[in-house]
Amino acid sequence: MIYKYELLIKESHLDSYGHVNNATYLALYEEARWELITSRGYGYHVVHQTGLGPVILDVSVKFLKELKLRETITITLEMLSYEGKIFKMKQQMLKANGDVASEAVFTGAFFDLKNRKLIAPNDQWLSAIGMK
Repeated sequence: MIYKYELLIKESHLDSYGHVNNATYLALYEEARWELITSRGYGYHVVHQTGLGPVILDVSVKFLKELKLRETITITLEMLSYEGKIFKMKQQMLKANGDVASEAVFTGAFFDLKNRKLIAPNDQWLSAIGMK
């Protein structure tokens, strides 16, 4: 499954060079991840009711093309693997013409907020990320 999330680049996303700030890319990728799990029934409220949710352990980001003010982009999310407690996902930011502006590979896990440890994913979580 490849999830797609469309958004408009706004003034608050820009840095003094007039393009999207490097740290903002991570915030936009996170926004797309929250939209995915929320749309599939595992949003903020479920995380806090159950005490179980995702954490990011590592990320590798490539910046390939500039993103500028008022561009509409699509952020994609694709789960690459889930082995034991650890998952890998790829996200891309695509310009309107299909060019890849940025690509990131995230390593993450399912986290027990009460016991502060990584745990095996449950069925509800796997369903939320499209792996069940």
